[in-house]
Amino acid sequence: MIVSPSAAAVAEPTRLESLRLAVARALPDQLRPVPNTCRELTYEVGADRLLEAARVLRDAPDLSRAEWKTQDATSSGFSRGVARGPQLDAPVAAGRRFAVVYHLLSISLNQRLRLRVFCADDAEPMVDSVTGIWAGVDWFERETFDMFGILFKGHPDLRRLLTDYGFIGHPFRKDFPLSGNVEVRYDPEKGRVVYQPVSIDPRVLVPKVIRHDNRYRAEGDPSRQSL
Repeated sequence: MIVSPSAAAVAEPTRLESLRLAVARALPDQLRPVPNTCRELTYEVGADRLLEAARVLRDAPDLSRAEWKTQDATSSGFSRGVARGPQLDAPVAAGRRFAVVYHLLSISLNQRLRLRVFCADDAEPMVDSVTGIWAGVDWFERETFDMFGILFKGHPDLRRLLTDYGFIGHPFRKDFPLSGNVEVRYDPEKGRVVYQPVSIDPRVLVPKVIRHDNRYRAEGDPSRQSL
């Protein structure tokens, strides 16, 4: 029996498959792959193994041997962030409310992957800081703490970044009121900025017809004209 060279040749793995195999070799049984549709790798790691996984992903030289294409883009775009559906309204299991997602980019190898870690405590979410591994995440972790209230253990300077030091709450949480808790104004008598309770009256955001339209007149109204 004669086998043609094309049939005997073994198919080479794709670039994404090569990276997946490299990650599996570097971190065996430590990462859980997360299904996604954007043709990029996403892994979930336990909070107790975050720093170890981050160091391996930073230092391992063979996570990818081939260049990635950078011309492809997802067709759904930002709609992923505002998607609505029954699965988003379902109750959240304990320890799954807050998660930190690291978007990793290797400039020299032109490769990307995401690493996700959930905070075990919903009341006081906390994960280890990776500033000792990637110094550039310093302000990203501060912004996450400010907006979501996630604490980063070991961060050298975990202060608010976008809101004022006397700000109450974390604006990006779902339970944060739209109008906030306090308002800031300048008091000319005291000669300084003061804080006070919010003076905005809560409003119900419902559609309201503000124009005169025959279609909205009651049946039998003599002023109603047929179209």
